Amino acid sequence: MSVSVELNHLIVPSRDNRESADFLARLLGLETGEQWGPFIPVHVGNGVRLDFATVPPEDLRLQHYCFLIPEADFDAFFARLKETGVTYHADPMGKEPGEINHNHGGRGVYFLDPGGNGMEVITQPYEPELARPERW
Repeated sequence: MSVSVELNHLIVPSRDNRESADFLARLLGLETGEQWGPFIPVHVGNGVRLDFATVPPEDLRLQHYCFLIPEADFDAFFARLKETGVTYHADPMGKEPGEINHNHGGRGVYFLDPGGNGMEVITQPYEPELARPERW
């Protein structure tokens, strides 16, 4: 049996929904939508909406979100990331601060958003069986 399923939206827990939504939208060159209820939406290119919600500190737990962007857009994104002063890493464990990776023939970087969520931006998708370089 084949079923058509698409991811529609995710709720992104944040310390401050506006701050986190604006931060990510600015980095990725996207627009922040109008607040509706407790959510500040950011629409990404494949129809998925990220709904940023302010939650109590005890509900903040590290989550990970990865965004695939075209190689041609990486330099502009990376310049915006560096302008924020946010610490970034080449690896998910934070062992390579101030570096980017070149996994799978592309470029990628990890950083935390203002809400403490783990963000990753890559230019080449990872194949799970290839995604763990020996240095991790």
